[in-house]
Amino acid sequence: MVFNVKEFFKLKENNTNIRTELFAGLTTFMTMVYIVFVNPAILSSAGLPFDQVFMATVISAIIGSLIMGLFANYPIAIAPGMGLNAYFASVVATQGLSYQVVLGAVFLAGILFLLLSLTKLRELLIQSIPASLKYGITAGIGLFIAFVGLRNSGLIVPNEANMVGLGDITDPMIVLTIVGLFITLILYVLKIKGALFFGMLLTAIIALFTGQLSYEGIVSAPPSPVFFDIDIAGVFTNGLYTVIIAFLLVTLFDTTGTMIGVAEQAGFLKDGKMPRAKQALLADATATTVGSMFGTSPSTAFIESTSGVAAGGRTGLTSVVVAVLFGLSLFFTPIISVVANVPAITAPVLIIVGSFMMQGLAKINWKAFDEAFPAFIVILLMPLTSSIATGISVGFITYPILKLVSGKGKEVHWVLYVFALIFIIQMIFFPMS
Repeated sequence: MVFNVKEFFKLKENNTNIRTELFAGLTTFMTMVYIVFVNPAILSSAGLPFDQVFMATVISAIIGSLIMGLFANYPIAIAPGMGLNAYFASVVATQGLSYQVVLGAVFLAGILFLLLSLTKLRELLIQSIPASLKYGITAGIGLFIAFVGLRNSGLIVPNEANMVGLGDITDPMIVLTIVGLFITLILYVLKIKGALFFGMLLTAIIALFTGQLSYEGIVSAPPSPVFFDIDIAGVFTNGLYTVIIAFLLVTLFDTTGTMIGVAEQAGFLKDGKMPRAKQALLADATATTVGSMFGTSPSTAFIESTSGVAAGGRTGLTSVVVAVLFGLSLFFTPIISVVANVPAITAPVLIIVGSFMMQGLAKINWKAFDEAFPAFIVILLMPLTSSIATGISVGFITYPILKLVSGKGKEVHWVLYVFALIFIIQMIFFPMS
């Protein structure tokens, strides 16, 4: 039996062809390939071996994108998401935990995500959380990862008087960061496809000529993957229940929001609903679970998939092409490792991606105080406490309380009251320092 690509992916029904899908896949890959540099750079700061994170990043991207392409038939690419990787590193740093324990939390969140994806509880959970909190969480994570970029590059440094202050802008690494930031911003404003990747590439070339980057090779055999280097028991010993919930909720909201956004752009939504949504969410949940077993933070659908859709991608063949290209990146470990270890090359991406995540703030009704303040406190606390979980907890506690005292308690879904109670118990009896 001969495999028919056109029939399998329903190319004709979706008004596309193989050439268009191949180009769309390449476009999506170029806009999101920065993750193979940035994710290992962030997680290696938490003690995870660089090669292990690199392999886990690529493996989860391949598995998630393949499942999305082959079973959901959507041009949506999957890979470890921004924000939760920085949160992962902060949990290890602030709690004094081993990365194996936090990987255990990611694994359990992935299992819960898989179970939710198979039931109607997924829809219940998504519908129960008010839009203002969802937008607040996304924006808070945006500020959080932008701050990580500023801190890693040295643009922001500890300050005894104000906690943080501006670094020495004459330092060569900071100068390179600023140059790299403006190069990337200019490329993005000029609508260059793959602006983030090409911005990193040009910054790396400058670093090479200034002596801030050196390399001994470009291509090599892929490093050996590490499997199940995790500590599930430690999750319960250290009471990391809020961390699990944070990983689960953010991944669920991020993935769902991104999928709907891409589906809307591509014209897939029917009566406001997304066909094959269960298969699509299973792709992300599987990538998160498998990724944790190899050594990376949760995966999510990438909003950069819209670039492939804009290039004409309409089927899962686009996602399969992305998976294949991620597979090829396995052979470029030497150059990726040296580039990722120069903060000035990766920091601009963190700062710019952080700004992308602010868009939802325009959709919050800032004149309705009982809607605005919970979102505000989430946005404020995430970067200031270096904890996504703390921001989520306080937001979920504040929202139902304000609604109750303003006489709007019935507007709040019962699930939110349950979460508020769980987070109150967590913060009183199992506080995270």
